[in-house]
Amino acid sequence: MVEIMSSKYNLDTENSITDEFYFKNRRKIMTSALAFPLFYSSNLFSSTRKNIPFIKDMDFSTNEQTNTIKQITSYNNFYELGSGKRDPMFNSDRLKTDEWTLTIDGLVEKPIILNADDLIKKYELEERIYRLRCVEAWSMVVPWIGFELRNIIREVKPMYNAKYLAFESIHDPENLPGQKRNILKWPYREGLRMDEALNPLSLISVGLYGKVLPNQNGAPVRLIVPWKYGFKSIKSIVRISFVEDQPVCTWNQQTPDEYGFYSNVNPYVDHPRWSQKRERRIGEFGKRETLLFNGYSKFVSNLYTGMDLEKYF
Repeated sequence: MVEIMSSKYNLDTENSITDEFYFKNRRKIMTSALAFPLFYSSNLFSSTRKNIPFIKDMDFSTNEQTNTIKQITSYNNFYELGSGKRDPMFNSDRLKTDEWTLTIDGLVEKPIILNADDLIKKYELEERIYRLRCVEAWSMVVPWIGFELRNIIREVKPMYNAKYLAFESIHDPENLPGQKRNILKWPYREGLRMDEALNPLSLISVGLYGKVLPNQNGAPVRLIVPWKYGFKSIKSIVRISFVEDQPVCTWNQQTPDEYGFYSNVNPYVDHPRWSQKRERRIGEFGKRETLLFNGYSKFVSNLYTGMDLEKYF
């Protein structure tokens, strides 16, 4: 059994590869980078999105070079809008966010319903610059804007037997082209253990680059858990339910031998189709080493002490 604190998982080494290295050498990195090919319509970017107020986070943000808004909005996975990397961008107008509501219910004392305006005005927003690591072995650095998930948890007052959070995304097959086909079991669902949800890194995002989220990036509200593979950061959330039993997660339900419930970034446990040892940062030549927990070990490794990370992948 491989446990998290074994020598194989050298957390001291992982943490010593600091963000500062990439920050100080970002000019060298970027001058050798391959510009990512972009095909986009001008109305998809920041000029058409509303500005939102925020403060800059100084505790959890990386100093690494962020990807551009064009890269972030033109290369992503959002199967509700199509299975191609550019489909979400081209089909972004098919996601209808008017009169959006987010329901928080289940095993809580004070269930609430929030609209998109509440999500921007009710909570103090921060810019969190996080690494994003896809299970397909590519990565980005994204300046998300949002608030800690634990703010909602504290507000709704979970009952003693609420051990997990179950997330559910939009289900609108009439408008969303990807949901017209049974690629996945819709709606998309995800889940976190309560202690994972309470971790200060867990973010409810409502924006990026100083403006509200673009549709193709999961507007108007999405989850960000930067130490896990990207598919755990569910987009366009309509419901968060507090539950006692481990909730259904879409990819884990679809292919349980390939996608685990936890899906923590782990270079020592490969996906059957993609090695997880290295990753391609969008916009760069070559590949870089992948870090355990995507480089966030010092913030989250205590959540998994004693766990066999090969069994609970």
